[in-house]
Amino acid sequence: MSAQLADLTWSQAESAANAVLLVPVGATEQHGPHLPLSTDTDIAVALAERLERARPGIVVAPAISYGASGEHQDFPGTLSVGQHAIEHLLVELGRSASLTFKGIVFVSTHGGNSEPVSRATQLLRYEGREVMAWFPRWRGDLHAGRIETSVMLALAPQRVALELAVPGSERTSEDLWPLLRRSGVRAVSANGVLGDPSGASAAEGHRLIQTAVEDLIDAVTRLASAARAAALA
Repeated sequence: MSAQLADLTWSQAESAANAVLLVPVGATEQHGPHLPLSTDTDIAVALAERLERARPGIVVAPAISYGASGEHQDFPGTLSVGQHAIEHLLVELGRSASLTFKGIVFVSTHGGNSEPVSRATQLLRYEGREVMAWFPRWRGDLHAGRIETSVMLALAPQRVALELAVPGSERTSEDLWPLLRRSGVRAVSANGVLGDPSGASAAEGHRLIQTAVEDLIDAVTRLASAARAAALA
């Protein structure tokens, strides 16, 4: 039986009630002149699907492809719904999903979604639901730089225009955050890149993905154990 929720009938979903539901939470926003607008969503889906293949008892929900991307709004193609909307969506989705699944993990790969995803998770947990937010812990540049370019080269090299990959702003996150919140990405980077994609490679991307999946497996294992303990209490 498929572990993709979109492929299941309701009766098949009923038989998967002891599974953990992974919800990829991405965005549709600019990623420099060389990466597609779907980059964050593509990465969230890829990590969720790799976890599903690596661990039994996982179902992957259709991705949430819009997020809080207002800081990128000056770049054409960016579609943002704002923090309030994504938080409310995740709360209601979590309440609904918890009627079927024993645990829910929001796999969030867009930095601008961090606050609303965390707030939604806290509320759902306060309500007594087994919900977790997971964010990749890659260290390096902030946006459309070497990290994301390497990951996309590993996932979909045909969608990376590597010949257009050039550095953007390389200021530290401490310097950038106040400016980003006040004026958006375009005020600090004309091409939308926060970092330097130079040296990106598919090999590095595969290593980053593997590390992230291992961390995600650990997180989901902890959630599943907590859900079992709660059911026995």
